Amino acid sequence: MSGKLLIVGFGPGNFEHITERAKEALQESDMIIGYKTYVELIQGLLSNQQVISTGMTEEVTRAQEAVKQAEQGKKVAVISSGDAGVYGMAGLVYEVLVEKGWSRKDGVEIEIIPGISAINSCASLLGAPVMHDACTISLSDHLTPWTLIEKRIEAAASADFVIALYNPKSGRRTRQIAEAQRILLQYRSPDTPVGLVKSAYRDRQNIVITNLKEMLEHEIGMLTTVIIGNSSTFLYDDLMITPRGYQRKYTLNETKQPLKPHQRLKKEAEPWALSQEEAAPAVEEKEAEKVKEVEKISSREIAEKALSLVTGKEEQTTFEKVTAKMESIFELAVSPGLVSKKFTPVQLTTIAEIAGEKGSIEYTPDHQIRLEVPTAEPEKVTKRLSEVGLLLAPVGDVLTMKACDFCDGEKKDSIPYAEELQERLGGVNMPKVTKIGFNGCGMACYRAVQDDIGIVYRKGKFDLFLGAKTVGRSAHSGQPVAEGIPPEKIVDVVEGIVDEYREKGHPNESFFKFFKRVKEVGGFVYQNVTPKIKIEPAPCGD
Repeated sequence: MSGKLLIVGFGPGNFEHITERAKEALQESDMIIGYKTYVELIQGLLSNQQVISTGMTEEVTRAQEAVKQAEQGKKVAVISSGDAGVYGMAGLVYEVLVEKGWSRKDGVEIEIIPGISAINSCASLLGAPVMHDACTISLSDHLTPWTLIEKRIEAAASADFVIALYNPKSGRRTRQIAEAQRILLQYRSPDTPVGLVKSAYRDRQNIVITNLKEMLEHEIGMLTTVIIGNSSTFLYDDLMITPRGYQRKYTLNETKQPLKPHQRLKKEAEPWALSQEEAAPAVEEKEAEKVKEVEKISSREIAEKALSLVTGKEEQTTFEKVTAKMESIFELAVSPGLVSKKFTPVQLTTIAEIAGEKGSIEYTPDHQIRLEVPTAEPEKVTKRLSEVGLLLAPVGDVLTMKACDFCDGEKKDSIPYAEELQERLGGVNMPKVTKIGFNGCGMACYRAVQDDIGIVYRKGKFDLFLGAKTVGRSAHSGQPVAEGIPPEKIVDVVEGIVDEYREKGHPNESFFKFFKRVKEVGGFVYQNVTPKIKIEPAPCGD
């Protein structure tokens, strides 16, 4: 009979968060080996298995016993809370096997069954603190020298990682968490958000949200996981939130374009948009006070003191504070106007000056220039652009008006209607990018019929085209749905179509697909005008 080792991570401890495979592994095992507290947590999943439970710090003994029993033909489950491969039993079991000359081909079979690690389960209770680069550091020096742990804390602190501290404190180990705080305060603001989670998803669960300066004022023990935010982590409604990156893009204000949730710049929700320079002196004073409060000194400080006694020269380490501010990128589109297609030298110079070396300038097929400008003061940007006569528009899933030049203004009869549509609808939020093409004569030389909604002025009235397929090898013009719409009605007709699409369209559904799906919009019935030719599908499946 061949034995098997099942190294089981059972997650935070409640049955709801234990994977099905972990439950199966426990039930199919002959023997369960684990720390006694962990055995108690999964007792309700066991039947008649033999159980060997030991105390804290006896991990090596448990690993050796598990290997011994498996080699005798038993199926043995070695349990760890969280994930067995994260400060769990997986590595120790492998080490014991390696010492015995084990091989995957001939040795006892081993299966590692993953579980939810503490950094993940605790983060879920705090909000979303681990949305960017993060690391885990165990403060237990039972198997790792403290000098090495100290170096790792400093490296993670200086690199601005979100940090999860495991095993932060025990009855005999009380100094390590204070030392960790001291090191972190050399690199981070005392106001850095910190989450303390004890016994996540267990009966005695306790959650505290505090900051780096005050974290030691709260209870911290072996069952606590400490999650320390990075320089961009912020608190909102008792939640810790770390933005996905150090850069946020946003467009014009909400009165013109309601932004997506991840784009909103609200002072109370996204403090990276606030100036932080004024707070720096106060922050440094508070950090200095905190360092004085810590009675114990680190091995680094001992070494520096010894060196100064030998050389007679005072050596002092200087630390660079992490100041990775959230960079705000303001996005918008500019054009000389709805009708004019000619930029003036002053306008182009202004655009170049505003973009600067770090911004970007991109010309688009919509007769606009798209700008991306690193700035915390969008009002100044828009003011300068407006002062030189540029038309500003938001970018993203918005409605864009594309008008022709009306033969350099010679065919001007329909211009007022184009301008009214721009005033009413330009920049409004849409299910997907939507373009209205507006041409001032029957030549339609600016290809209005190939936009989502096409409007062509002809013989004093308007023709309307809907549902052009604007991209792909099977692209086609819009369906002609009406001819001779009176000028006084065209704006209301188009606005009704846009409103219906905004109300009933699915997110990311193009107007072409929307018209095809609903079959009727604004009283106009869909007809399939796709060319009757066979085209091999593109590799992307479009």
